[in-house]
Amino acid sequence: MRKKIVAGNWKMNKTFSEAETLITEIADALDEVTLTNAEVVLCPPALYIEMAMDVAFESNFTVGAQNIYPEDSGAFTGEISPLMLKELNVAYCIIGHSERRKYFNETHQFLMKKVDALLKHGIRPIFCCGEILSEREANQHFKVVNDQLVESLFHLTTEAFRNVVIAYEPVWAIGTGVTASKEQAQEMHAYIRGLVAKKYDAKTADETTILYGGSCNGKNAGELFAQPDVDGGLIGGASLKTDEFMQIVSAL
Repeated sequence: MRKKIVAGNWKMNKTFSEAETLITEIADALDEVTLTNAEVVLCPPALYIEMAMDVAFESNFTVGAQNIYPEDSGAFTGEISPLMLKELNVAYCIIGHSERRKYFNETHQFLMKKVDALLKHGIRPIFCCGEILSEREANQHFKVVNDQLVESLFHLTTEAFRNVVIAYEPVWAIGTGVTASKEQAQEMHAYIRGLVAKKYDAKTADETTILYGGSCNGKNAGELFAQPDVDGGLIGGASLKTDEFMQIVSAL
């Protein structure tokens, strides 16, 4: 049975003191929740990862990072290596988020290197894919997602691929307040699972965790997560508010 996940992507938000408060609040709230075959992942800014790890050690969540550079070390000023994250026992790292594709011009090939670098060190990639509005309107959304997966993930062996989490995030729904309908989400998630089955096998596809991201909140998480191929969410803005985030977690 594939694992359900709710991952909070804090992006570039919260001061140190604010982050400390939010982590503590979420940890306390999770102490009152029983998760069965499910996991909560917090992905704060890199400055706060160690603090989050200290709390996670005695709490009911896992820590992820938002980005890495695909080298263990070197003259890459300002970057963070997967080796550094490994030393902190970070379990997950978000890869291919549309904001990094857009603002930092990350290509399929560069993301492939990031995936390989993370897996080399035992860190599970949360690989984001999804189309912009014009691609959806032109009925190109399936092709776009297919290309993203093929170019950045489908070079992996079956064994390696089984450590990847996929997050479908329609770009037109990220931070806009517009959410894909449950039918749209299910359609794309089923399509992605079908691509995995075709490339690898039915068992691997059935065990692959596929998250939905894009204006997911406490009100719509239940109907989204109820879809047969939606295994949780990659949560942006709603992960910055304890009550809202816990409503989403309760929908798992």
